Amino acid sequence: MGKSKFINVVFYTLKPLIPRGVQLWLRRKLIYRKLSKYADVWPILEKAGARPEGFSGWPDGKKFAVVLTHDVELQRGHDRCKSLMALEQKHGFVSSFNFVPERYKVSPALRNHLQANGFEVGVHGLNHDGKLFQSRKTFLERAKKINAYIKEWQVVGFRAPAMHHNLDWIHDLDIAYDLSTFDTDPFEPQSDGVATIYPFWVAKNGSGYVELPYTIAQDFTPYVLMREKTIDIWKKKVDWIVSKGGMVLVNVHPDYMAFDDKKPGLEEFPSAMYEELLMYLNSRYSGQFWNALPKTLSRFWKEQVLSV
Repeated sequence: MGKSKFINVVFYTLKPLIPRGVQLWLRRKLIYRKLSKYADVWPILEKAGARPEGFSGWPDGKKFAVVLTHDVELQRGHDRCKSLMALEQKHGFVSSFNFVPERYKVSPALRNHLQANGFEVGVHGLNHDGKLFQSRKTFLERAKKINAYIKEWQVVGFRAPAMHHNLDWIHDLDIAYDLSTFDTDPFEPQSDGVATIYPFWVAKNGSGYVELPYTIAQDFTPYVLMREKTIDIWKKKVDWIVSKGGMVLVNVHPDYMAFDDKKPGLEEFPSAMYEELLMYLNSRYSGQFWNALPKTLSRFWKEQVLSV
């Protein structure tokens, strides 16, 4: 067992025994110790901006792509999805919501509501216990159940909890795309980034899927752990991605967002900060970006880029 895998096993074994406030304090201390060490690779990794071979540009001459995704971790996040959808609709955006099938009750009515409004639904692991990739046997057992939910929900996308990933094993899922990686994020439990701000194809035995890494910091790191009060980290990364003509792929969680001007809780930040990001995109880069659902962008990449 590798070092990072061993640490993950220990963490998820001890996690239920540690009060949430203590968990956050420990993670906060760890990040502050690492910030200077990783200043040259986070939030920007220069080599990740290299343009892929065969890529001639985004549809309709757009300068860059914007993909908004949401992992719904708990029941409270599930119950806030409509508020988050309404916020995005207000500014003319669409996004995808990834649900954990066996951690809380996923409402068919909510899934249908999101899809009827032009949003997308995906599967976020199975039960979010940190054990999906613990062994090949465990993964295959759970993959059968995950594929059953993919079929039942009629969806094509997947993201593993905690951004754990094994891109070879993920071939066993019946998907068109995966969202379980990132360009650079040394603060993730499995911190091996893919070093690109573009999609890429993961091939095996003549088939494969499109991998869509997130490319700006997840909300939890800067706004819950680091307690940043501005969205400067997001803006800086967006501006850099735009300069490279890449993909701004966002992952924010309704679980961590305080809506309707409510005072943020222990692990929450104001939804107004996310809204500010949407407004920034619309004001500074009006008409310059393609806001695509993950399924749409992955289809474009497969048909237009990989066929060249």
